[in-house]
Amino acid sequence: MARVKRAVVLLSGGLDSTTCLAVARAEGFEAHCLSVDYGQRHRHELARARRVAAALGAAAHRVVKVDLSAFGGSALTDARIAVPKDRSEKRMSRDIPVTYVPARNTVMLALSLAHAETIGAEDVFVGVNAIDYSGYPDCRPAFLRAFEKLAKVATKAGVEGRPLRIRAPLLKLSKAGIIRLGSALGVPYRMTMSCYDPVRGRACGRCDACRLRRKGFAEAGVPDPTLYAKQP
Repeated sequence: MARVKRAVVLLSGGLDSTTCLAVARAEGFEAHCLSVDYGQRHRHELARARRVAAALGAAAHRVVKVDLSAFGGSALTDARIAVPKDRSEKRMSRDIPVTYVPARNTVMLALSLAHAETIGAEDVFVGVNAIDYSGYPDCRPAFLRAFEKLAKVATKAGVEGRPLRIRAPLLKLSKAGIIRLGSALGVPYRMTMSCYDPVRGRACGRCDACRLRRKGFAEAGVPDPTLYAKQP
């Protein structure tokens, strides 16, 4: 009997992580999705994650609570900090935005390692992207390489010669490239939401995530199924 290929997929319910799940499934992995309730102001994404995990045939979906809002320091975890709106692409690319959550990806990948060891997975998929102006330091190739090295010495699996792989298949794709890939894989983008500051259940249409998402669909030549509170 062939050995089951098992992977942990970090799933936020947004466009990138959902596409990443579709890639893992297309590669034949039994996908065990992990979402993190970290005190984010856009907790609606957790419900989206549940829906897309089921739609794309994930074997399991687990939500773990780690309250990063206890530290604040980000517009996504501190309601006193405004989410930037209506910024140009040039302004987005200028510096690390206030929507950066300190140590978020480090914490999430650490949780993924624990989950992977527990279920016997050797691959962890994460939908980070270093192209479209995010500016986040924990979305860079250098961070992922360093974390994979850490996994080799910080886990029982790594020490015993079964190192865990950190997979980031979208890392060097533009948003349009991600959408084209996901569309070819049948990703139900209507179920996803990328917005940092939703308005009555709809994407605001003005935050950086909404603007990059809308631009990506336009450049990919794919109809955008997103319901925006503010249309272009």
